[in-house]
Amino acid sequence: MTIHVRVRAERSPGEKRVAATPDSVKKLIAAGATVDIEAGAGAGSLITDAAYEAAGARIVQPDEPIEGGVLFHVRPLTAAEIATLPAGIVTIGTLDPFQNAAAVAAARDAGVTSFALDLLPRISRAQSMDVLSSQALLAGYRLVTLAADAFGRMFGMTMTAAGTLAPARVLVLGAGVAGLQAIATAKRLGGVVSANDVRAASADEVRSVGGTFIDLDLGTAEAGGGYAKELAEDRARRQQELLAPHIAASDIVITTAAVPGRAAPRLVTTEMVAAMKPGSVLVDLAAESGGNIEGSVPGERRAVVVTGGVVTLIGARDIQSDLAPDASKLYAMNCVNFAALIMKEGALVLDFDDELVSGSVVTHDGAVVNERVAAAVEGVPA
Repeated sequence: MTIHVRVRAERSPGEKRVAATPDSVKKLIAAGATVDIEAGAGAGSLITDAAYEAAGARIVQPDEPIEGGVLFHVRPLTAAEIATLPAGIVTIGTLDPFQNAAAVAAARDAGVTSFALDLLPRISRAQSMDVLSSQALLAGYRLVTLAADAFGRMFGMTMTAAGTLAPARVLVLGAGVAGLQAIATAKRLGGVVSANDVRAASADEVRSVGGTFIDLDLGTAEAGGGYAKELAEDRARRQQELLAPHIAASDIVITTAAVPGRAAPRLVTTEMVAAMKPGSVLVDLAAESGGNIEGSVPGERRAVVVTGGVVTLIGARDIQSDLAPDASKLYAMNCVNFAALIMKEGALVLDFDDELVSGSVVTHDGAVVNERVAAAVEGVPA
């Protein structure tokens, strides 16, 4: 038997990543698969169709019908796209199911088995498949380079015969993978970096990459699996009040806070932005999911008037695509490593006793089998 794998050319404007590279294609073929790559799928990541063909893949047109088997994708598929898939196909990629209820319902009704790599349990076995971590690593780095580009001064302290230039004071809010990478990158550039997070383990993690942890004495808010959970309204308001003086004293503020299945927590208000020094920069990774910073717009860099001048507010959008060759390399290997769980001797074997398989499957055999997602999409038509 042979497993057929189709790799999608992403349709979302601005998305340059692809779910396979020539190296990952070779691994799929070695595991007993045939691989079809949609024409031009790798162009945004500097991978030519010829490179895929040299690795053993076949190039197909995006409108060519999918035969079945497995579909690799990066961005969540839309309900309309899912409705065109053959029943029984297995999809592997990100799904963001709590924000895409119609797509989940479409997968249910179409008889699609959908795996959401963004729902993988955060256990040691999952590390090689963890797209959230691999993509957040790149995002954290890119946030700092965006800030450095917008900042009208040097990052690190410089001592010269003509005088000393003070280092940039950088504040990172949210110390997950993206936040920790942002801290480490800002530190390497010479910034003085501090950070805050609501999770119990974050203080030691911040210190491990060279940052100073700001303890707001609010207790912890952890949902398990390394994720944060949403603060109650009174605690969230108190968090803003306690963060205000730290934000006002910073030259650069980078926000990366997220709560799975919910809009991004609001950490920085318009009033807090207005209290910053002229020339300061804010970069919001969560702009696409509601924004940690009030007024941030995905993909926009805008000037906000403050006393004595302006500050720059940048809302991130498609940020991993800014580093598409590296992002695709990591994402493709995440997909291949997950596929190895369900591809056995040239056949698809869905072992739902494996916690990685059961923890990431969303729809199967005409039903929403993830209980949390099922509650979120109950009654939603495709």
